[in-house]
Amino acid sequence: MKIFAIGMNYIQHNKELDGALYKPEQPVIFTKADSALLKDKKPFFIPDFCEQVDYETELVVRISRLGKSIPERFAHRYYDAVTVGIDFTARDLQNKLREEGKPWEICKGFDGSAAIGEWVEIEKFRDIQRIHFHLDINGKTVQEGCSSDMLFKVNEIIAYISRFFTLKTGDILYTGTPVGVGPVHIDEHLEGYIEDRKVLEFNIK
Repeated sequence: MKIFAIGMNYIQHNKELDGALYKPEQPVIFTKADSALLKDKKPFFIPDFCEQVDYETELVVRISRLGKSIPERFAHRYYDAVTVGIDFTARDLQNKLREEGKPWEICKGFDGSAAIGEWVEIEKFRDIQRIHFHLDINGKTVQEGCSSDMLFKVNEIIAYISRFFTLKTGDILYTGTPVGVGPVHIDEHLEGYIEDRKVLEFNIK
């Protein structure tokens, strides 16, 4: 199983991150190790190698068949479910790596950094690009997004990634975070929703 993730895929988040509204020329792709996956309501433990860990709430797509060099017009055939996930980011470490022009893997792909909720079949939605999702911390909504605001749409991303990687059944795609990221703290309770359905729930330790 491979975990793919997209950076800078919501224009307002790009302003939040870098102070400017912009669209990358191509999707920004990074990967996470399979040990990053956090599921089944297991707690997230804040690591000791950074000073700030931020939540990044995302719509996550499950790949359902083998594919390579997939045309965008056929990409919808290659996923079957979605959920909400958290792309945890060691923010201070990421800032340092970006300044030095180094890869992001250790600030994005560390153990437990890919929290994921329960899957919802794609047939439940009229359009994958019109799905609302949000994150609550201790019962208060802290981040909201809609897939219609993605700079690169799901089918575009799948077509792009499959030029370089063979997609396999069970691979996972984090599609980017909207504006509103922020730090997590010990003893907080996180709940992720697709529309009004809670699909993700766990604690910070």
